[in-house]
Amino acid sequence: MTSTSASSPTPSANDAGDTVAAYDAVVLAGGAATRLGGADKPGVSVGGRPLLDRVLSACAGAATTVVVGGRRPTARRVEWAREDPPGGGPLAALDAGLRRAGEADRLVVLSADLPFLTSGTVGQLLGRLGEDPACEGVLAVDDSGRDQPLVAAYRAEPLRRELALLATEHGSLRGLPLRLLTAELRLARLPAAGGAAFDCDTWDDVSTARARIREHGRVLDEWITAVKDELGIELDVDTGVLLDLARDAAHGVARPAAPLTTFLVGYAAARSAGGGREAVAEAAAKAAALAERWAREGEAEGGADDGPDAG
Repeated sequence: MTSTSASSPTPSANDAGDTVAAYDAVVLAGGAATRLGGADKPGVSVGGRPLLDRVLSACAGAATTVVVGGRRPTARRVEWAREDPPGGGPLAALDAGLRRAGEADRLVVLSADLPFLTSGTVGQLLGRLGEDPACEGVLAVDDSGRDQPLVAAYRAEPLRRELALLATEHGSLRGLPLRLLTAELRLARLPAAGGAAFDCDTWDDVSTARARIREHGRVLDEWITAVKDELGIELDVDTGVLLDLARDAAHGVARPAAPLTTFLVGYAAARSAGGGREAVAEAAAKAAALAERWAREGEAEGGADDGPDAG
């Protein structure tokens, strides 16, 4: 894991593959976590990954990502900032993050405790913001219908303007609530699908999140994402192709052939020129054809089930 300077400017892609205009991200990770008994909330593990890393994965397309809070190892390179004084509240933290952000005219603002946030949701927020030039921010709306100003996309200039006005009016931003900021902006709302705005404020929330990622419909995607994050792999792989290959190798050859074959496919793809999703698909197709030929021979000889560890 690393945690140094900001990543280089790149466009973002959401889950649907749509390109999103350049944006910066500010992640607030310095709260007191009183309802977690003062635990290090950004470092709490859900699905084997710290909450902060899960959020950083969702905004990986940001030109500059600033984390406001205490320094720690992270899976992505980020800039670090700290509100003055520490614990000065969300507006003070947001202001500190903005001062370290880049020059993008769009800014995604996120809390560090969103286990189900995805790049797709980030892309939708940015896309909605881009639809209306008069709109100054798009807030996610959670499953209970509440606005989530820390799951949002804003235009950077109005955000800086209103923060400066609030600081002048109140003498500082310390302890000021977020609603003072959002009340002055022209906002739109976006329902957050899939629990993307679900946050972990309590240990019950953490337990709920840990249980949800193990549900049948999402556990495999969660696991693959966690492995890619742990290994520093950004490749978007068609898991269905690999699962089909593993099944064919297991049934047509022998059960231990499944993991070994998929490993070799990955190795072959990594060695090919360019690598990437297409290389995986090509190597998987070749291995699947081989497994099919192997199985046909076994059937013809009446020995399809006679391979090592076939039972």
